[in-house]
Amino acid sequence: MTPARQPRQGSLFGPDLGHGSGLDGPGRAADPARPAAGAEALPLQQRQLRDWQQRLAAVQAPLFAAAAGATDAGPASQGSLWSTGSPAADAGWAAAAGRPAGGGATDDLERLAAGLDPLALAAQHLQFWRWPSAPQAGAALYFVLDRPPHLEEQPLLLYVGETGQADRRWKGEHDCKSYLAAYGEALQRAQLSCQLSIRFWSDAPAAVKPRRALEQALIQRWLPPFNKETRARWATPFTADLD
Repeated sequence: MTPARQPRQGSLFGPDLGHGSGLDGPGRAADPARPAAGAEALPLQQRQLRDWQQRLAAVQAPLFAAAAGATDAGPASQGSLWSTGSPAADAGWAAAAGRPAGGGATDDLERLAAGLDPLALAAQHLQFWRWPSAPQAGAALYFVLDRPPHLEEQPLLLYVGETGQADRRWKGEHDCKSYLAAYGEALQRAQLSCQLSIRFWSDAPAAVKPRRALEQALIQRWLPPFNKETRARWATPFTADLD
C-alpha cells in the first residue's frame, strides 16, 4: 500500500479551511455551511459524516454532562483536581500507575479520568505552537475537540494525548494531524463546518508511566476516534487510506 502523504506543517488544512471551519480561532463561530443542491437528497458523503458524528456524540454527550457535573459539585478547581509536584502526590501517581490492572488501581485511574472536564480547559488554536511564546510547557495531557455547528455545537472529543513537553509536542509529525487533515477535507467537500480546538491540562504527573496510565484511562472512557486504541471501533469514512 502506498504510504499516506503527510501534510506539511502549517498547511494541515487546505487553503479554504481557514474560514468557516473554526481554524481562525477556537472561540470564533464558524460560517454556516452552504446547503447542498436539493436539500431533500443529501449527498451520501454528507449523510455518512453526519451519521458518524452523531454516533460519536451519542456516546460522548453523557460523559460531557457527567464531567461538567463533577467539576461543578466539587470545591476543587479544574487546575487543582489532581495536584502534582509534592512527594506525596508523586508517590500516589506512581502507586496508581504501578499496581496491577483491576481493583484499586483501576478505580483510582477511572475516578481521576471521570473528574476531568475537557470543556473546562482553555481552548486554543491548533496552530498555537506558532505563537511568539508558548502558552504552556512541561508535562500535560491534551484534548482535540470539534464543536460542529450543525450539531448545535455538541462537543466531540476526537483525540487524547500526553506529552512531557507541551510547548513542542504539536510541532512535528503526528498521526492525529493526518486524521484531522482528512477530517477537515471531508467536511469541506460535504459542505459541513467544524470548530476545532486543542486544550491542555498542565497538572499531569511529570513521570511518564503514571501520565500514560491516565491517558489510557481517558481513552478507554471517552473512546476518541483518532486514537489508535479506539480507531477501529468507529470505522471513520475519511481515514481508511491513512492506516
